[in-house]
Amino acid sequence: MFVQLSRGRGFTLIEMMVAIVVMGVLMAIAIPSMSAWLMATRARSAAEFYREGFTLARRQAVSHNSASRITLTVNPVSGQMDWQVDICFTIPGSPCNDLTGSWSTVDAPAGNDPQGAAGYRSVFRAASALPPTEVLTPSILPQGANAIYYTALGWVDPTIQPRVAQLRLDPATALAHDVPVSAVTVSLAGMPSQCDPTREAGDARACPP
Repeated sequence: MFVQLSRGRGFTLIEMMVAIVVMGVLMAIAIPSMSAWLMATRARSAAEFYREGFTLARRQAVSHNSASRITLTVNPVSGQMDWQVDICFTIPGSPCNDLTGSWSTVDAPAGNDPQGAAGYRSVFRAASALPPTEVLTPSILPQGANAIYYTALGWVDPTIQPRVAQLRLDPATALAHDVPVSAVTVSLAGMPSQCDPTREAGDARACPP
């Protein structure tokens, strides 16, 4: 006696078409949501990108017992602000400021670095990976400022003006629900902090006056 084994039934053409349509609908819903989530995540991390730069500039001044500075420049890709941290060792007759001094570069240490050719080279960070300006708009206060200079004690050098006091980041309206307005401020003591410039004075999250 022979037993006939039944073959497994495959998908019909109609079933395959239905499955493809369902998958297409799910992807149409999921992909924009995922893209928005990724963009919001990148926007939220932007303030930390700038806080890292200000922190590094202060730390290098203290650790090298030198002057330091952080300079902000517009990134040609995203429109956000690149940053670079340089150091300079003061010598008689040649103070370290925006006009004089032998500052380090990304290719070479400062001219009178005690460690010579093995000395500190400037650190540059590009903002090309940050959301473009139509998604996250940066603004620097006061207008026209693009740098902060630090003394060897890590304090902001008040004699070099204008200096960056606050870098504010405003998200696009579409991201306003997920990404709050944020800012990074730097006190005269050189300490950077993240804050919300839309909060009123007295709120722990508000920016200092």
